[in-house]
Amino acid sequence: MTNQEIIQKLWHLCDVLRDDGITYHQYVTELTYILFLKMAKETGTEGEIPEGYRWDDLTQKSGIALKQFYRELLETLGTEARGRVRAIYAGAVTNIDEPKNLEKIIKTIDELDWFSAKEEGLGALYEGLLEKNASEKKSGAGQYFTPRVLIDVMTELIAPQAGERCNDPACGTFGFMIAADRFVRQQTQDYATLTQDQADFEICRAFTGCELVADTHRLALMNAMLHDIQGDILLGDTLSNFGKQMKDYDVVLTNPPFGTKRGGERATRDDLTYETSNKQLNFLQHIYRSLKANGKARAAVVLPDNVLFADGDGQAIRRDLMEKCDLHTILRLPTGIFYAQGVKTNVLFFTRGAGDQGNTHEVWFYDLRTNMPSFGKTHPLSKDDFAGFIAAYEAADRHSVEDERWHCYTREEIAAKDDSLDLGLIKDDSILDYEDLPDPVESALAASKSLRTAADLLDEVAAELQTGRED
Repeated sequence: MTNQEIIQKLWHLCDVLRDDGITYHQYVTELTYILFLKMAKETGTEGEIPEGYRWDDLTQKSGIALKQFYRELLETLGTEARGRVRAIYAGAVTNIDEPKNLEKIIKTIDELDWFSAKEEGLGALYEGLLEKNASEKKSGAGQYFTPRVLIDVMTELIAPQAGERCNDPACGTFGFMIAADRFVRQQTQDYATLTQDQADFEICRAFTGCELVADTHRLALMNAMLHDIQGDILLGDTLSNFGKQMKDYDVVLTNPPFGTKRGGERATRDDLTYETSNKQLNFLQHIYRSLKANGKARAAVVLPDNVLFADGDGQAIRRDLMEKCDLHTILRLPTGIFYAQGVKTNVLFFTRGAGDQGNTHEVWFYDLRTNMPSFGKTHPLSKDDFAGFIAAYEAADRHSVEDERWHCYTREEIAAKDDSLDLGLIKDDSILDYEDLPDPVESALAASKSLRTAADLLDEVAAELQTGRED
């Protein structure tokens, strides 16, 4: 049985819980509680789970006794377990009310082909489950999940290196950091080319994040653990003073939440230069401030279009970004790749300068939005769709690239446009320009001429018919 088949089987168990009023997102959380115990047994890592509350103890119960024991297990693991186990179960409660449903889930999980799952990787299995949840519109989890192909492209172009500190200040289920870890592992033969101290750094300190939502934070902890990542994943608000501790990073990869803070209040961080209620503008400020000022620290960030053209504080923040960083590339992303179809997004790539002024000289734009197919379930986004952008981004001489989607604007040209970065979109073939439309006077004259020609032709035919009658 492949991981995809296992994922499908696990996902269908959600149907069992509908009568209990369980939502998709609650189901994935419930599944995480139970899967963790089974995976700990399969990987021989039950040491951090108190005796009497492990997988075999769970499978021996049934009926009301199972329901009562499961609730007791969740509370015990959230208070008495050690390390990451305790963090995963902190504040855990179950929404499953019917004992038979709980029993069916446990039995189904116990009977799965775990040998095959371990061969493909338990981390890959869990990521697949999270991706399945994100693709279900009813689950509402798409806001926590960035398309895997986009994560991979951003990570490959930023190219994190062994020894660098990487962070995602709005980490969701930790997808960016898992991709960064995977990238470094590929460069180092799964850390085999590193010393023991270097390998320990990668596992324990290199990849970190912060997540605001408790249940999503739980999923991130589980995801990291199954990928053998032990870096800190904080539970808190990056845009509050809690986020001030997140600094001095070599790499930031993230897709922060969009929108405005509730009630329009501003971020509670007292160290951000520009006060605004716009979340993404605040995240942008946090990100470029959190990078080491060494001329090498870099970031790739998914942001909506309004960041590119917002007036007032938006303009000031863009200007500050271009002063402190080399904002060298902006990718205009296609629509339809996130859970909200109408949201227009971009990826900003920038490198923190060693100084605080004059770091951006030119910005390159790649339009992957205009005249592109509609992406979705019938046409999923693939790495092939990014081939032109990757080639242009990595070109030794960007000015030599011949691609209509690739444009450069100097810092002076951007300043002349009031520091708006809403640039680089090519002509949309689906929209007619006024100059392409025929001149109305000429059209009327042509139509009139055609009518006269048709009338003359009818007169000739009538004359011929008349002559025929006379003959």
